[in-house]
Amino acid sequence: MRQWPRRTLPALLVLAALAAVGCSGDGDGAGDQLTGAAATDGSGSAPTTASPSGSVPPEVSATSTAGPNPKPSTGACPIFPADNIWHRDVSRLPVRSNSAAVIANIGLDDTMHADFGSGLWDGGPIGIPITTVRSGQATVRVSFEYAGESDEGPYPIPSSAKIEGGPNADGDRHVILLDKADCRAYELFAAYPQSDGTWRAGSGAIFNLRSNALRPRGWTSADAAGLSILAGLVRYEEVAAGHVDHAIRITAPRTATSYVWPARHAASSLTDANLPQLGMRLRLRANVAIADLPRQARVVATAMKKYGVIIADNGSPWYISGAPDERWDNDALHALDRLTGGDFEVVDIRGLMISSNSGATR
Repeated sequence: MRQWPRRTLPALLVLAALAAVGCSGDGDGAGDQLTGAAATDGSGSAPTTASPSGSVPPEVSATSTAGPNPKPSTGACPIFPADNIWHRDVSRLPVRSNSAAVIANIGLDDTMHADFGSGLWDGGPIGIPITTVRSGQATVRVSFEYAGESDEGPYPIPSSAKIEGGPNADGDRHVILLDKADCRAYELFAAYPQSDGTWRAGSGAIFNLRSNALRPRGWTSADAAGLSILAGLVRYEEVAAGHVDHAIRITAPRTATSYVWPARHAASSLTDANLPQLGMRLRLRANVAIADLPRQARVVATAMKKYGVIIADNGSPWYISGAPDERWDNDALHALDRLTGGDFEVVDIRGLMISSNSGATR
């Protein structure tokens, strides 16, 4: 079993990018068994501020070219509702007209890489860990570098909270907390515990997992796109069960200064119209052969054909995110390396959008 370099943007570089870049829409338009969030829509209307417990716009009747939508896996707490964009089948949606140019800008010949697995790399677990917190977990105060785009909290952070890369990591240092009793996710970027029991972080977001509400327009989260990280992580339990029922978080080396629904934020000053945008949905092409992949890799590849991937952050090309677990077979996951950028296409999800301020879909 071979190890591999981790994809992680140094926290200070990401913070600097967030400080330097304006965030604009383009007008285009988790751990255990769990059941299992926009750019402007061109209306020019004022954005609706969405709180972590925000309301959901009413459903509207419409037709769609997307396939039938299975409900997320059974359990007490969903990772967003079944009609949420993370859970939509995109296998039959049309391809965007600039798909080939976007794919070329991400890396046509670059190979896919599962940025998660078992064991350690540089002393830390491989992937973005999820910490499940008990009901009634004591909360702590978190101070933020980007307080204006962060949910104040408080945050239920136990002393045993897992940090991406380990306690001594100098990378993104994400902390993902899942409170299944309250059905909320608490997510932090560049998170550091302090000697007085408080924490400091670059940014933080709280998600009501029963709601389709998105963050306020222009706001980041613990991810550059302003989306939930938990929602896009590949988890061992779902792969072992044989079905990943959601899009997968992925990174690209250069993104545009604009973003597309369901993203809420951009992290670039680049204006090339053919650069990938945060929030873009891509899928593994239907004719790509995956039958001979090892089972763990095949389940992930199948999900990328049906639910696709969402560009959520700047980073190495074609790196998909998941939670570490000692039951992962790293050699099997490495079989995904045989997939290249040329095996993917950008899909047009605009027809699924009900409101640019909601992750609910038609």
